[in-house]
Amino acid sequence: MGYTTHVRGEFTIEPPLTWPEFKDSRFAPDNITSSYDPSLVLRVSEESVDTDEGPLLKRTATALVMREIDEYRERGLVDEVQAAVDSFPGHTFTGRLECEGEENTDLWRVIVRDGRAVRIEPRIVWPDEEGEA
Repeated sequence: MGYTTHVRGEFTIEPPLTWPEFKDSRFAPDNITSSYDPSLVLRVSEESVDTDEGPLLKRTATALVMREIDEYRERGLVDEVQAAVDSFPGHTFTGRLECEGEENTDLWRVIVRDGRAVRIEPRIVWPDEEGEA
C-alpha cells in the first residue's frame, strides 16, 4: 500500500466536445481498458434528437472528471490534465480538482489558467495578533 490522494471536482468543457472530437480519445469512457490509466475521463451526455429518419442519439462530452479509483496514487495528475487540454484545442476547461493527501497539510488544487494546467498550493496566513492577550 502506498500514499493515496483523494481527488474531487471537475473541469467543465465549453463548448462541449462533439462525438467526432472525442470518440477516439484516450479519455473517452468507451476507450478505457486499464483500471488506473488514465485517471481522468470525459463525462458524456446523451440526448435523443428527432430527425426525419427517426430518433438520433447525440453524444457530447461536457466535463473532465476524476475516475473512481480505489487508493489513487497521484502520479502526474497535472500532466494528465494538460494532456486532456492539449487534446481538444478550441475548447475551454473551467473548474478545478481539489486534492487531499493522507497528511493533513497535503492540500492542493489543479486549475487550468490560460490553457495550462497548474498546481496551486494554499498559503497559511495567521490572523493579526495585535491586541490579543
